[in-house]
Amino acid sequence: MADLLVSEQKKMIDKNLLRSCMGLFATGVTVVTYVADGKPAGMTANAFMSVSLEPPLILISVRATSRFNQWVRQGVRFGINFLAESQKPLSMHFGGSPDDRLQVPLISERETPLLDGSLAQMILRTVDVHPAGDHYLFIGEVEHLRFGEHERPLVFYGGKYRQIVTHLPLFAANGDPEGW
Repeated sequence: MADLLVSEQKKMIDKNLLRSCMGLFATGVTVVTYVADGKPAGMTANAFMSVSLEPPLILISVRATSRFNQWVRQGVRFGINFLAESQKPLSMHFGGSPDDRLQVPLISERETPLLDGSLAQMILRTVDVHPAGDHYLFIGEVEHLRFGEHERPLVFYGGKYRQIVTHLPLFAANGDPEGW
């Protein structure tokens, strides 16, 4: 195992090394959806986590230069869409490689755009925003959940989309031990 030592004098970590290190943590892929200038908008994000069950809080990390920050503030709703493996084109579209030919399957719930066909969807109301380096941390309270398709999740690992073998949980959200 290789160790990369940090100079005690500089206390700096090379951002490319940090990115490579963080790339070894496999994540699911989400698209965060919101309303910008009265129209649906979105961005791909994998910096997402559950913060609390009581109250139900979720955190997303958003680059300070993202236009998301212009439209979503405390009290404003946004959506989180867990992408299925078949939704890779949507991840790429909202992740900086827009495709004008792509049919984006949008639906609306509580005046919040969501991606139809996602593994799961959440609507959150922003309760707090914290500056953190070159990002902002948005904490949202979950106001709505919807379970979608029963596909494999879209996974990101080592800077690339990957495939994994998955099994349905023993107990789905409705308590049915046979699956969803």
